[in-house]
Amino acid sequence: MPVIKPSCVRDLKLRVNLAEVVSRVVALRRAGGSRQKGLCPFHNEKTPSFNVDSDKGFFKCFGCGKAGDAIDFVRETEQLSFTEAVETLGQRYGVAIEYEEGSGPSREERSLRQELFDLHEQAAGHFHEAFRATGPAGHFMRAYWVNERRFSAELAEEFKIGAAAPDGGGLGAVIQRKRYSEEAIRHCGLFFVRDDAMITVGALRPRFRGRLMIPIRDHQGRVVAFTARQTALTPQDDPSREAKYVNSPETPIFTKGNLLFNLDRARTEVGESRPFVMVEGQLDALRCWSVGLKTAVAPQGTSITEGQLALLRRYHAEVECFFDSDPAGQKAALRLLPMALKANLEVRFLTLAGDAKVDPDLLFLERGLAAYAEVRKTSLSAMAFACRALLPSPATASSELRSRAAQGVLGIIAAAESEVSRAAFIAEAAALLQLPASALQGDLRRLLGRSDRGGARAPAPPPAQGSGTVTPEHDLLRLCLHFEQIGRPLSTAVPHDWIDQRQPAGVLLNRFLGELENGNWPGRDHLQALMENDDEKSLVASLLFDVPVLDDPFKVAREGIRRLRDRALGARIRQIELALARTPSDFNDDSSSLLRELSDLQRQLRQPVILTEAG
Repeated sequence: MPVIKPSCVRDLKLRVNLAEVVSRVVALRRAGGSRQKGLCPFHNEKTPSFNVDSDKGFFKCFGCGKAGDAIDFVRETEQLSFTEAVETLGQRYGVAIEYEEGSGPSREERSLRQELFDLHEQAAGHFHEAFRATGPAGHFMRAYWVNERRFSAELAEEFKIGAAAPDGGGLGAVIQRKRYSEEAIRHCGLFFVRDDAMITVGALRPRFRGRLMIPIRDHQGRVVAFTARQTALTPQDDPSREAKYVNSPETPIFTKGNLLFNLDRARTEVGESRPFVMVEGQLDALRCWSVGLKTAVAPQGTSITEGQLALLRRYHAEVECFFDSDPAGQKAALRLLPMALKANLEVRFLTLAGDAKVDPDLLFLERGLAAYAEVRKTSLSAMAFACRALLPSPATASSELRSRAAQGVLGIIAAAESEVSRAAFIAEAAALLQLPASALQGDLRRLLGRSDRGGARAPAPPPAQGSGTVTPEHDLLRLCLHFEQIGRPLSTAVPHDWIDQRQPAGVLLNRFLGELENGNWPGRDHLQALMENDDEKSLVASLLFDVPVLDDPFKVAREGIRRLRDRALGARIRQIELALARTPSDFNDDSSSLLRELSDLQRQLRQPVILTEAG
């Protein structure tokens, strides 16, 4: 495997802004000084506990404990190895990566995922060039885009809309010329390839032919798949000829349930009074973007998943749903609701006044951005939408219909984890369904009770924070990190056997003092090589975020050394006292030796701790 020079890794960390790296995935807000906070990308949470300090170059989640630097963040969020993460950051921020002599990467050593990202960028470029080409296929696709779909040429350029020629357009030859691995070609989803076939141009049957190609990007803006729209050019022998839309199959870089179309752009546009707007399809989202509604996103089809909603919640707590008013759109909206409440998303549903049928694409095409303000005026809350969908006419509904609607609404409310939210939903639903709130509350309690008896687990208690006693190792480790001038004198003042290495703070303190004593301390900003596991990274990140305000850090260090000394020597004194208590009254040589050691230890305990900046 290629080995990257340590000096190159240090240079990369200095040149890359951690907050900028994290902001591709997490919406960050200022939290004082150089610190920023957001919702953790590594676990589902409702209040931000993910902290980033760009000056120190460390992130730390105080909810799940994940911590590290920019390289760690890219490794975790993009599922890369250390080398791949460094290479990705280098490419992204224009930092040349240097390898140890003779250890540079060969194509065979490139990860499949990274190769698939590259391959899809090549394919997107190929399809877009075909869309812009002067030949018959390009002319047809541009006319279809502008005249039939009524989008602008500028929008096609912005989103790199493409065209797949009826014969495949030579994509296989292009990919082969780039010398991608056989594994990448087999797994990219752009071709039909028999398992036993040799990878040759003739063996690569393109999946997409005669279709308008819409690149699908992940939330970091990387092309991972395509949606292909049927046109008059789609050949009769296309296996999916009758399907209006054909998506790429799932691959190592594309799972449709974990992705939302246009999230890479929309996530940077959301904010106060600018929530996400979820529409049903990619072309709906493109229409929204074209008229100035920049926060629109779309799932891959109408099957919304918890993963997609959790992804939205990272960036903003509100989403407006603008689905077609046909039965399929209404059904999709009802499926979404309990998952949205579970994700702690505030949901509203955009509708037209008077129950008019709505098609977002057509509405925005005809009325532009003004249509958005219009549908917001008549938007419905989550409960209002659910009640209206399940019981359109409560005033004339029978008891049986009312009861059935109530059970459906309660099934949605039960997904909310907050009791306060449930109480508010119950009150609203009771008024809408014209039922007593107490009756709904009782039915909800019984429903939740059945869920618990059916095997639902109670929420896990928060992780223990310890007894409240901070060890001297912990204090001294924090001083080493924040007052590096203390490190060298400390390394000569603390015997290694005074340090309790049964705890992470002790292990790290012992290791750091060893490096300081030998003159190998890399500096606080380059500690990656000194940490061996996630627990150690988490501890260091916690300490880096815990900035001590001290008038005299050397005084605090002396107190820490005293506590180490008292603990270590005190334990030995107790051992000696027990041994002497068991010794017969006629002292022997062993007794005399123990007494001398005891006297020496007691003398050491009386000595003041000396620690000066000069060492």
